[in-house]
Amino acid sequence: MPEWPDIQVYRSALERHVVGHPLRRLQLLHPFVLRTVSPPVTDLEDNTIDGISTLGKRLVFEFRRPKHFLVLHLMVAGRLRWKDPGAKPNRKTTLAVLAFDHGHLVLTEVAKKKRASLHIVPDRGALEDLDPGGVDPFSLDGPALKALLQEENHTLKRSLTDPRILSGIGNAYSDEILHRAKLSPLRWTSRLTGDEADRLIDAVHGVLGEWTARLGAEVGDGFPDKVTAFRPEMAVHGRFGKPCPVCGTAVQRIRRAENEVNYCPECQTGGQLLADRSLSRLLRGDWPKSLEALDELKRSRRSDGPSAPPANAPSANPGSPPKDGAPPRDARPKGAKQ
Repeated sequence: MPEWPDIQVYRSALERHVVGHPLRRLQLLHPFVLRTVSPPVTDLEDNTIDGISTLGKRLVFEFRRPKHFLVLHLMVAGRLRWKDPGAKPNRKTTLAVLAFDHGHLVLTEVAKKKRASLHIVPDRGALEDLDPGGVDPFSLDGPALKALLQEENHTLKRSLTDPRILSGIGNAYSDEILHRAKLSPLRWTSRLTGDEADRLIDAVHGVLGEWTARLGAEVGDGFPDKVTAFRPEMAVHGRFGKPCPVCGTAVQRIRRAENEVNYCPECQTGGQLLADRSLSRLLRGDWPKSLEALDELKRSRRSDGPSAPPANAPSANPGSPPKDGAPPRDARPKGAKQ
């Protein structure tokens, strides 16, 4: 799912490509991509775009007259492409085409479930109704972040990725933020100290700012075409089994359905391995609780001969990247002290 850095790079590219230009036609190629019926699509045609802004992970196109807003949510697999005016859209993956005189902005989605959406809203009041309420992370310092997170008691992973709490942070960059802050993804927000909150907000600003600058430099004056949640330069996200760039320990994971949390047990959990609830119940006392226990389990398996480990068991071997999405439900292993 495109997160804060990707959305900011998209915003900058859209400002260069479409602001000041009239939209000639909004072509809808999927019946459910537009989630509103009023105002009509025709209100946007031949209407000039005055600005691009963001609303959480949404991109907002501001039109001049009538002063309507087109709100785009890319969800997990939605992407934007810039094409020449004569290019024909791929009807299998294209949801909508915004046609301008100098080019076409194409909304695509390769997933089987089409979740990306467009809303046309008539005014700022209606626009605010689409705002999930998350706070701009760059508006916060350590004490403000601590107060915000402790309004409710959840895991740090869940709170960072909750759009009602913080704006623009998803599964990928929350992994990177927590790794840099040296905090467990399953630490309860109610136990967050002032020093930890200071580390956390520094990590939020550092990770999001650095990745926004990096991705912006890659795009230059063009249009982003390689938006992905998995990048080889990341420290832990999507790097299960690979060495942590800080300490060399194998990156571990917690999996639940399609979601995955990546973390370094040495840097973030004091050497403790975290298990999700379902696998903890399945393995009962066999789940290794530490790196030492994991090493012992590996030695035991080698001496007993090859056997297939559970699909979610800790491993030193890289796993296939998971699908990005919402964070797993709050979970903590038995006896864990976060």
